[in-house]
Amino acid sequence: MNLRKRVRAGDHDAFGELFDAYARSVYNHAFRLTGEWASAEDVVSLTFLDAWRLRDRVDEDGGSLRPWLLGIATNVTRNTRRAARRHSAALARLPRDGTVDDFADEIAGRLDDSAQLTLVRTALTKLRRADREVLALCVWSGLDYAAAAEALGVPVGTVRSRLSRARTKLAKHVREAELSQIRGQMRGDRGRAVRPLREGNQ
Repeated sequence: MNLRKRVRAGDHDAFGELFDAYARSVYNHAFRLTGEWASAEDVVSLTFLDAWRLRDRVDEDGGSLRPWLLGIATNVTRNTRRAARRHSAALARLPRDGTVDDFADEIAGRLDDSAQLTLVRTALTKLRRADREVLALCVWSGLDYAAAAEALGVPVGTVRSRLSRARTKLAKHVREAELSQIRGQMRGDRGRAVRPLREGNQ
């Protein structure tokens, strides 16, 4: 019996094989969408829980189950972000007391950590969610158009157009970020270069 049939039948050993084969791929995909290792770990756990719950939707015939799992991971990421936004909104409505201040300090620390992400990661956040998901599936996870379309539940043509748009916009945002960084460095360098000259002329 092939892996698809065994997964559909709820074979626990088959799910163990599925996890061993694709957990790393799901983890990498989740990190590319979230930018946070801890969040990616949560997405992996929830993805395989959902895969177990949705096992009867697996076709018995077909190829790799990787696109199916990455599609579930994409949906899990959307749902966890939505839940996080609701949680943040609820916290914002709480009275401002010492506990909330402590939590705000913790959030500020997390934001400081996020500031260390690369220029590319910063540029990625400026893309539409749909474009970012296609980019993650096709470019980083290596899915072809058909597999990405299967993962997202959209036509192949939609994947092609989203990927083309994502690549164009990503290149533009990266260039803008690089230019901004260079300008900042030049301003700092000019300040350091001018200061000794002034001191020498006194």
